[in-house]
Amino acid sequence: MASIFYIAASVAVNRSVTRKEICSEIIVNASAFRVWQVLTDFEAYQQWNPFIRKVDGVARHGSRISAQMHLGNHTMTFRPAVLTVKPDRELRWIGHLFIPGIFDGEHSFIIEPLNENQVLLVQREGFNGILVPLFTSVLKDTEKSFNDMNRALKQRVEQTN
Repeated sequence: MASIFYIAASVAVNRSVTRKEICSEIIVNASAFRVWQVLTDFEAYQQWNPFIRKVDGVARHGSRISAQMHLGNHTMTFRPAVLTVKPDRELRWIGHLFIPGIFDGEHSFIIEPLNENQVLLVQREGFNGILVPLFTSVLKDTEKSFNDMNRALKQRVEQTN
């Protein structure tokens, strides 16, 4: 109980304690259209994705998906709501641990065309909530997982391009 009081007091004094952002970027030698195809082909994730191994649902604004994520030796399933779907450009969703405000994660994939056959893929997640300070080691594993997924996506896209 004392730790919850400490976190609540920290939040009141300094909101930066409850915010964290992770970002990973990679250049992919393919069109934005092709990267989007692989990124939104959720059924194929089990074949290539070391981080998000399974997604049930569709990439449609307002829909809810189920995403099974692997962090180190842990598997977690979230049911985020899809916020943004801009074909060939952006996919964004938000998930909550238990109730909003405790530990929220807004995850995005941004595809920035560099030319017609090369893009910058940016995977980012902003974490907010009173439990963020307690999840430091999980967030380090998450950053590694972002990098692993980006490399795997690049390999999959470039091999099938």
